[in-house]
Amino acid sequence: MIRKITINQLRKGMYVHDLNCGWLDQMFLWSAFLVSSESILRQIHALGIQELYIDTDKGSDVASAQTQAEVEQELDDALNTIAKDYSNELPELSLSSEQRVAADIRTEATSLIQSLMDDIRLGRSLDAEQVTPVVEKLTESILRNQDALLGLQRIRHSDLYTFEHSVNVSVLMVAFSKSLELDQRMIKELGLGALLHDIGKTLTPKEILNKPGRLTEPEFKRMQHHVDDGERILSQAQAIPASAVKIVSEHHEKIDGSGYPHGKSGSEISLYGQMASIVDVYDAITSDRVYHRGLEPSEALRKLLEWSNYHFAPKLVQQFIRCVGIYPIGTLVRLTSGRIAAVVESSRSGLLKPVVRICFDPRQQRHLAFEDLDLSDPSISANERILRAEQARNVPIDIQQVMSAIV
Repeated sequence: MIRKITINQLRKGMYVHDLNCGWLDQMFLWSAFLVSSESILRQIHALGIQELYIDTDKGSDVASAQTQAEVEQELDDALNTIAKDYSNELPELSLSSEQRVAADIRTEATSLIQSLMDDIRLGRSLDAEQVTPVVEKLTESILRNQDALLGLQRIRHSDLYTFEHSVNVSVLMVAFSKSLELDQRMIKELGLGALLHDIGKTLTPKEILNKPGRLTEPEFKRMQHHVDDGERILSQAQAIPASAVKIVSEHHEKIDGSGYPHGKSGSEISLYGQMASIVDVYDAITSDRVYHRGLEPSEALRKLLEWSNYHFAPKLVQQFIRCVGIYPIGTLVRLTSGRIAAVVESSRSGLLKPVVRICFDPRQQRHLAFEDLDLSDPSISANERILRAEQARNVPIDIQQVMSAIV
């Protein structure tokens, strides 16, 4: 049986099923193992983990602990509550009208951040005037119809991870800021900070940055130094807003004080830093990397919700879920008809009723002509609804092709 325990309940002789710390990236790659020594216990405690999962069939038990099924039911209940507290306004432009523009903006932003990082590696200073026009375009696209840029989040290239991650975090940060009804000036500032949040990694040795295996403790410490490096790079540039600097300096801090570089907690972390930590982790854990396969978007939101017990601000996580949806753009879902569809647009009537694109029939194992269905339409919802999210790796389709199609 799989149970969830607190870190203080962990003892020698227990078998760890899941450390429940996906935000730590490369630091601790053991997926499942027996806690066989006090040394291993100390290593786990040092990670700042508050809760983890054990397998009681392979090690000692904590009979009073929740089962994994009970935890999942609690998360389902919480998501249903979040879904009820939702309102959405119609976008200024249709998805099809904004898609081509959004694709060009994403390409431009990815190229820009790559160029900026190359310049900094060569010892040149950051020029904020290069970045501002792209952030303005990105923000304006989100304000017109955020689904266009959010729909491109599933289009990733492993050799461009650092650059695409920066752009994705900026897109998500702008959308998140918009959902919190921040003014446009602040939205653009936060988009700028998010685009530059990992700029300090330009000074991280490539053998550490691109290492396919687990980082040693000294390597992890050097990786963490990218926050201070980024703050220093911004301090040498002109016209970088203080709010943008907060994102760079605080995006790895955690509400319970377990983050870095300063171990800030609670209100010591600015609103912008708290937002950035959520967005950064969401994009990172949904990305395929050399050393791990990314979670599906809906799975990642469940983990954020679970981790908000300690590591993230609960109300901000709930708002982020409202912003991107229970089934975020790009999620594959199984409908009551049995067909597989991709979520392509946010719901206009509740988080559980987005617009989906039919693409595959698993019973006949055949691809279907793309067809968009608005599940908030009563004539459609009478016959079709989402049963569950699907793992993209289990469906023989090209998710990038599905998401980039114009229907």
